[in-house]
Amino acid sequence: MHALIFTIEFFTGSLMFSYWIGHSLGINLKNIRDGNPGAFNLGHSAGLIYGILGASLDFFKGYFPLIFFLKILDTTDYKIIFIFLAPILGHAFSPFLKFKGGKALAVTFGVWSALTNFKISFIYAVILGILKSFERKINKNKPSIPEIDALLDLTGFGIVGVIMFMFQFNNLLLQFWLYNFVLLIFKRTKDIYAIINLFLNKEHN
Repeated sequence: MHALIFTIEFFTGSLMFSYWIGHSLGINLKNIRDGNPGAFNLGHSAGLIYGILGASLDFFKGYFPLIFFLKILDTTDYKIIFIFLAPILGHAFSPFLKFKGGKALAVTFGVWSALTNFKISFIYAVILGILKSFERKINKNKPSIPEIDALLDLTGFGIVGVIMFMFQFNNLLLQFWLYNFVLLIFKRTKDIYAIINLFLNKEHN
């Protein structure tokens, strides 16, 4: 049962809606900004409406069908963590893109919305909004760059983990948060290296 549900969740997560929408418009998201085949680059290249559409579809593939499976699964069994992770893994390592998928932010929102009835995803969204507002003030409303966005994603999700620990969320969700965090870090490795190199170059200059 768990293996079948994991497969369904992974396949659902691997559906690269934003990339396919861009392709239908004659846009290869792999050639946009940082090459991430996700909703942000779709919005950047095709306009806000398409970006919202892509983000919504990526969100819902994390939310559905997990919201239904939660009704039949034993939510005290730690093996269920891999089912939670499956749609995120599917997006991050989509076989439709030769296992080079996206950064998995929208699908992460979808999964946490299903798991916590939108509580954690709402908190994460608020934190990201605050971080982004500070970033825009510091950069005087200049266009954001992907590497900084990636850093804000990770900082915000790290803060979410601290909040969950402080409010004593159950160990299963805390363990899933850790796996999710590691995956988000892995998908932003290039961004992290780019930021480190930027600071190192500034110090040498």
